[in-house]
Amino acid sequence: MSRIAILGGHGKVALLLARDLTDAGHRVTSLFRNPDHTDEVAATGADPVVFDLEAAGTDEIAARLAGHDAVVFSAGAGGGSPERTYAVDRDAAIRSIDAAASAGVRRYVMVSYLGAGPDHGIDPSDGFHAYAESKAAADAYLRRSSLDWTIVAPGSLTLDEPTGSIEVDPSAAQGERAGSSRANVALVIAAALATPASVGRTIGFTDGPTPIESAVATPAP
Repeated sequence: MSRIAILGGHGKVALLLARDLTDAGHRVTSLFRNPDHTDEVAATGADPVVFDLEAAGTDEIAARLAGHDAVVFSAGAGGGSPERTYAVDRDAAIRSIDAAASAGVRRYVMVSYLGAGPDHGIDPSDGFHAYAESKAAADAYLRRSSLDWTIVAPGSLTLDEPTGSIEVDPSAAQGERAGSSRANVALVIAAALATPASVGRTIGFTDGPTPIESAVATPAP
């Protein structure tokens, strides 16, 4: 059994992930901002902790992560203002990376998106631009860290049922046509946490034909 902390524990992916992990016998701490969500988070089997990640400093985050074996960053501003997007998806993410290192939690999984990076190509006038810039910065910071990191980068999220299979590093055309079910994203995160071969990898994917465990266990060429 591992102790795993999920930052952004009330998100749709996070709720599915918490259930997958607790069903597998892990102890999960889910951290989330709104106390009204406590019962829904607790129903996953996770230990619910009300915690305002956006307002917390690095030392406060480290104190919450201490004693865990891994952390999953699944928090997000959820399409709010650009200012709040930068505050959560970039700044809080970077503080959580430093906090994990400070707390001795070496295993870190970041939820990003397919196509994230400095060459994301999103026009500054596009409402998605702040998120794209935030993810590019946070992902780059994580790659430069000393942590045992994995970046999970799904395509457009859907509410489809889980298939248990994905396409890793799809072509641009495939990525435009296919999405990623949130349930499959949760399964990819769980598989990455259990698979040493995923350390140091950015796993870009959509729903597809390859069983998730095999896809995650196969090292990048």
